[in-house]
Amino acid sequence: MEIKKVKQGFDLFLESVNLLMKSLNSSFLDALIESGDNLNTGQIMVENGHPTEAEQKKLTEIYQQFSNLALTAEQKRQVIQFALFRAQSVDKIQATHQLTPDSIGVLIADFLKSFLPTSRPIVLVDPTVGTANLLLTLDHFLQKAGFSNLEFWGIDNDDTLLAIASMSVQLQQTQIELYHQDAIDPWITPKADIIVADLPVGYYPLDEKTKNFTSRSVKGHSFVHHLLIEQSLLQLKPNGLGIFLVPKFIFQTAEAKALLKVIQSFAHFQGLLNLPADLFASKEAQKSLLILQKKGPIAKQAVPVLIGEFPIIKDHAKLENFVEQVKSWQHKNLFY
Repeated sequence: MEIKKVKQGFDLFLESVNLLMKSLNSSFLDALIESGDNLNTGQIMVENGHPTEAEQKKLTEIYQQFSNLALTAEQKRQVIQFALFRAQSVDKIQATHQLTPDSIGVLIADFLKSFLPTSRPIVLVDPTVGTANLLLTLDHFLQKAGFSNLEFWGIDNDDTLLAIASMSVQLQQTQIELYHQDAIDPWITPKADIIVADLPVGYYPLDEKTKNFTSRSVKGHSFVHHLLIEQSLLQLKPNGLGIFLVPKFIFQTAEAKALLKVIQSFAHFQGLLNLPADLFASKEAQKSLLILQKKGPIAKQAVPVLIGEFPIIKDHAKLENFVEQVKSWQHKNLFY
């Protein structure tokens, strides 16, 4: 029944997006944002006579049917997620605009459930928040697990992604503070208990801004994912945890030495877990979960460091067994 309702919601939302895309002569992504904003405000935005009165009437009918479904916040998140998957194929959007898969969000949520105390206030920051799908997935699963005192903050320097995130957060009637800024700069968010990030991979073009970073390259542009890890470690509270999606071969480059120096200065290198291979289209695209804990009076270096590879998602028995092994390691090594 739940899947049926999500499909009904997606079909209605898709119909509204296609109507707006044609009427406004816009990209799928822009029409998606516009349709979500219409749902949030309860009003259809009209500019230069578009959408027409007939199209407005049709949109009103669609939105009423969508409202009548009474979708939960998680069902609405899934509707937006499916619409964004469609946008990837329709608009041929760039890799930095693509979603963090739900399965990764669930794995991180499961990891955090075993690490965090349910009773304490927790500040969780994503410095590369994008469409906020990762944070919204964590919000859903952590709330479901009994965490009620959570503060979510997101940072991104992409206007389009933040517009999607803002629309999606409002549609789900949840609370995430979103900020438009370059996450290489000092953050305006509070110090974080947890930092999660699906890190962009590539070179950071503004060399002048990286002068104070230990992880910067001596020659040429620096890796942006290295810089973001360093900035994140500065923004974590003592004993806080950073969980980063990084390239599988992050420590096999010439620049890795400088990154390791940063990690050794500020944090304990607690783990590196290769994510299931079936989540990625190619070997080159594969990612790992890098687990770092900021040094502090409670944190200690894990012995052994958690090194391994998740089984493929489809092998439920092996995956469940692996997750249980990770939890056993957590209870012996991670304290907060």
